[in-house]
Amino acid sequence: MFITRLISGIILVALALLFICTGGDVLLAVMLVLSLIGMFELYRIFKIEKSISGFLGYAACIAYYLNLRFAFCQDVLVIMLAFLIGLLAVYVFAYPKFHANQIMASFFGLFYVGVMLSFLYQTRQLHMGQYIVWLIFLCSWGCDTCAYCVGVLFGKHKMSPILSPKKSIEGAVGGVVGAMLLTGLYCVIISNVFKIESFNILPLVIISGIGALISMVGDLAASAIKRNFEIKDYGKLIPGHGGVLDRFDSIIITAPLVYFLAYYIYL
Repeated sequence: MFITRLISGIILVALALLFICTGGDVLLAVMLVLSLIGMFELYRIFKIEKSISGFLGYAACIAYYLNLRFAFCQDVLVIMLAFLIGLLAVYVFAYPKFHANQIMASFFGLFYVGVMLSFLYQTRQLHMGQYIVWLIFLCSWGCDTCAYCVGVLFGKHKMSPILSPKKSIEGAVGGVVGAMLLTGLYCVIISNVFKIESFNILPLVIISGIGALISMVGDLAASAIKRNFEIKDYGKLIPGHGGVLDRFDSIIITAPLVYFLAYYIYL
């Protein structure tokens, strides 16, 4: 199991390097595919993955990503409003086929997975985004790895004993500090290798610390949903890791956070 997880992790990192370094339409297409798979995994829990409400969600996600590329709609809320109206129409005219929870889950899935994951692409599109985008991984996957190591060595006080008994407060602190140290090291290397004189490191380290702290919320929230529905993993797409939502649960919440913090504070 460990070997499978390790190999899958190495392949994921390699693919992330390839697609994010390439950026542009390639990254946009990849994020769209990941979003659709993630939405399918979430919709499957609510048994709407192959229903008309589910297909409306997929269509709205595609429209949202096309709008990121072609900007045919100046206000993205128009897409969200049209999707919501469509869902309500399905709910009313197909009644009682769908439960209200399923309709709400369909709308939630678009925002939670499709919209929030898209900020990885949007961060890449920022000025100096080719460097800043890696903070999303440093403060999610980096935090997770550091938290695990510190937790195993020093963890004594449970952070969330009912939801995630293995996570400790010591591990959480180690994860945040570790993510900040990794970001600082990353920034120093990048600024020296690419001779970037305007690379202000301290704000990026702070952004990474905030992102690492919030990434735990994303991780635990995804775990809470799985516990509510008594499932182990969202899917089996990634051997040893589960589905898209299992591997990207923390990135989902850190991507928009890093984007807005970098946009309004750093840039």
